Amino acid sequence: MLTRLANEKDAAGILAIYIPYITGTSFTFETEVPPEQAFAERISSYLNNWPWLVCEVDGKIAGYAYSSRYRERTGYQWCIECSVYVQDDFQRMGIAKGLYTTLFELLKKQGYRNVYAVINLPNDRSVQLHESLGFKWFATYENVGYKLGKWKNVGWWQLTINEYGDEPAPPARFDELDKKVIENILQQANIR
Repeated sequence: MLTRLANEKDAAGILAIYIPYITGTSFTFETEVPPEQAFAERISSYLNNWPWLVCEVDGKIAGYAYSSRYRERTGYQWCIECSVYVQDDFQRMGIAKGLYTTLFELLKKQGYRNVYAVINLPNDRSVQLHESLGFKWFATYENVGYKLGKWKNVGWWQLTINEYGDEPAPPARFDELDKKVIENILQQANIR
């Protein structure tokens, strides 16, 4: 297994994992499959601000994890959302946990305090994964989304990755993070 930063060339491999979630589940509320080029641009755009990781097994993208903005207002800037997806053939191999562990180390170095997981319910496997990593449930939004002919509930889980403190510096953009720090974290991920 190899964990590395995603890039635009990974769009097709990542979409191959994501499309079944879009078309066959309500685990994402995205309803239209994005064109490959638009998805490549999404990856590139996210990487300016936040990490986007892939895990390869024998050269094939088996899973990916990324983070995204929690809310627009400046007062929320120390909070971030996370997502992880793993291709069916690679489930239960520790890929999601490995990707998340690495993602959270990078987010910690950027200066984020809270990571939020937004889980479309029911989704016992996702809940178990997040809780095994220390996330704590704090809210459920009932009937907040509609997909595949049903109103869906969404649960919110929180993980604190840095101490709060007074007068915190704004989180660093991912593209401004020291490249050696990123390399070291990725090397540690690939030793596990």
